[in-house]
Amino acid sequence: MSKAGVDQDLIRQLAALLKETDLSEIEIDTGSLKLRVARQVNQVSVPVAMQAAPVAAAPAAVAAPVSDAANPGALTSPMVGTTYLAAEPGAAPFVTLGTKVSAGQTVLIIEAMKTMNHIPAHRAGTVTKILVEDGQPVEFGEPLVIIE
Repeated sequence: MSKAGVDQDLIRQLAALLKETDLSEIEIDTGSLKLRVARQVNQVSVPVAMQAAPVAAAPAAVAAPVSDAANPGALTSPMVGTTYLAAEPGAAPFVTLGTKVSAGQTVLIIEAMKTMNHIPAHRAGTVTKILVEDGQPVEFGEPLVIIE
């Protein structure tokens, strides 16, 4: 397409929209015209590097959950989702500290993709630690409770 056939004002408007909305790319297709405007965003700057030192200190504070994950009694999350300690708001929790559980007994629920998944105890024992709070998001493999 020749330079004369391109709507320069439209391109400028789309470029301004990219900058305004922090998008990296916009594509429009009207049938007779297909136009893609993209920008490359480089966010390497000195202030970001300065922030790296405080962020590096965070793993030291997170060292306690790592030891919980290594505990053989740790029940870990089988999925990413949101934890619920009770069957519904206001109901009694499935387990509390000191609760004796049997293998297969529901310990909590993880909601993933609008599905409530009952998480069973992986072994019989006593709940000695509850490592999550009601409504807390969890990652795959994150320790949830310790059953000893």
